[in-house]
Amino acid sequence: MKNIIMYTGPMCNFCSAAKRLFSRNNIKYQEIDISTKDALRDEMIKRANGKKTIPQIFFDNLHIGGYEELRSLEKSGKLNNLLK
Repeated sequence: MKNIIMYTGPMCNFCSAAKRLFSRNNIKYQEIDISTKDALRDEMIKRANGKKTIPQIFFDNLHIGGYEELRSLEKSGKLNNLLK
C-alpha cells in the first residue's frame, strides 16, 4: 500500500469529502493541516506544482490532485490499482 498524504485546511468541504471517500474505502492516509504553519502551505504548493487549493493529495510522490480527481479515480475503478 502506498503512503497517502492529504494536505487540508479548516472548514473545507472538499477535504471532508475526500476523508469520507478514504474512510468508505478503508484507506489510511496522513493528514497535514496547512493552517497550522505557513511552511506547510509552502511545502504543499511546491509539491503540487503551484496549486494552492485544498485538498492536495499524493500517493507516495505521485500528485493525484484534489477531491474531484480522487473521486474520478474511484468512479472509474482506477483508485485501487494506483494504491498497489
